[in-house]
Amino acid sequence: MTKWAVVTGAAHGIGAVIAEYAVKEGYRVAAWDVDGPAVEQTARDIGDACAGTAVDVADEESVRAAAALLPEPPQLVVNNAGIVRFGPLLDLPVTEWEAALRVNLTGTFIVARTLARAMADAGGGAIVNLASINGIAAAPNAGAYSASKAGVVRLTEHMAMEWARHGIRVNCVAPGLIHAGMSDAIYADPEVRRVREGAVPLARLGSAEDIAAAVLFLGSEKSAYVSGQTLAVDGGLIKSTLASLPRPASVDSVGFAEA
Repeated sequence: MTKWAVVTGAAHGIGAVIAEYAVKEGYRVAAWDVDGPAVEQTARDIGDACAGTAVDVADEESVRAAAALLPEPPQLVVNNAGIVRFGPLLDLPVTEWEAALRVNLTGTFIVARTLARAMADAGGGAIVNLASINGIAAAPNAGAYSASKAGVVRLTEHMAMEWARHGIRVNCVAPGLIHAGMSDAIYADPEVRRVREGAVPLARLGSAEDIAAAVLFLGSEKSAYVSGQTLAVDGGLIKSTLASLPRPASVDSVGFAEA
């Protein structure tokens, strides 16, 4: 039986690696991206089991047209397409705010709902939405991006709740400090890289391969009883806030402990 996967934002970076990993796991992959020539080249690089299609995830007609090209409903959908719009909220143009929400949140909704209808008729499958640790915790100058990704986290929970009766599991992966694709400009500065690596308990940046492995796990039968969850793939970063606060090792214990 042929297994189909749809991966959005698959022309470069994390999305391209997810598509490659899906092929290795035995899927035939429909790689979607707004950059048609780039995603077609990525698909050629991956091999015959991958086909690239130009799709604007925030345009419902574009998504429907691409979905109609699929020979059968997918067993796995990965909503990876996203954009970054940074800037302090007091200065951020409304157009930038709207762009982040349109692609990151509305695009995820359109793709998931369009494909879930066919998946439900075929008995179900798995959807994995890409959020960010910025959707879990606030970060400087990332208000629009964070809000859009927080929306993806909550949207994932609603999808999981509503679509479980159709046999569809929906989960979310929240990447941490990942050096791949859109983050290349950030890590071009060696000092920025050093400081960021030092903030991560595992003392390294994550890779596209780290994210792809998590996505394929959540799409597999190994996670058959997992739905509505957000998996932070961040080397322990968001759970380590207190680790950066000073505390003398010799402070005496305080308070009463009654027997």
